[in-house]
Amino acid sequence: MTNPNFVSPGVTTERTIDPHTNAVEPRVARERELMQRILNGEADLFYELIKPYERAVFLAAVSIVGNDADAEEVAQEAALKGFKYLSQFRQEAKFSTWLIQITINEAKMKLRKDRRHLYESLESTRENDDGEYVPTDFADWREIPSEVLEKHELREALQKAMSMLPEKYRSVLVLRDVQQMSIAETAAILGIREENVKTRTSRARLQMRDLLARGWGRS
Repeated sequence: MTNPNFVSPGVTTERTIDPHTNAVEPRVARERELMQRILNGEADLFYELIKPYERAVFLAAVSIVGNDADAEEVAQEAALKGFKYLSQFRQEAKFSTWLIQITINEAKMKLRKDRRHLYESLESTRENDDGEYVPTDFADWREIPSEVLEKHELREALQKAMSMLPEKYRSVLVLRDVQQMSIAETAAILGIREENVKTRTSRARLQMRDLLARGWGRS
């Protein structure tokens, strides 16, 4: 089944073979078994297939649309499209990468369809000639003590700061730092070069640091 409005994500080949045994990884083998059974008519198994990735899908959606309600809608639509077009999945890639890329595509389509601009720009944002963010300085925002990050007040500050990031920085930060995806996986999902992933991740962290520091200064 082909839908002219559905673009199957162009995910690059990823490692699905255990380098020690030269065999397909057990998780991948189980997913392939489930996919084959689903395609053969056991549709009820689709939830088992996507269940391990529900949180990752939601986080990917919210990183684009910026709010939980729209993210839930996007996640549901992505799951439906994943089921509908499962036969188009190329098994040399990871299923999770394919599903999350569908999610990000759906989120971006929703933004265009709704004609909304949900992303707040930074106050006094400084950009260079290429439109890239220039941080106040290059201190590492990860130097914030981990025990401080557990405080409720700072969790709220982190969420607020995240919502203020431009989409291109927020999405890469969620994939890299929240979902702990590799640079290669992030590049495949976003359709950008690995060098761009590294650059955007660094700039996203710096913007977060600047936003958080600004909030502490007012407290």
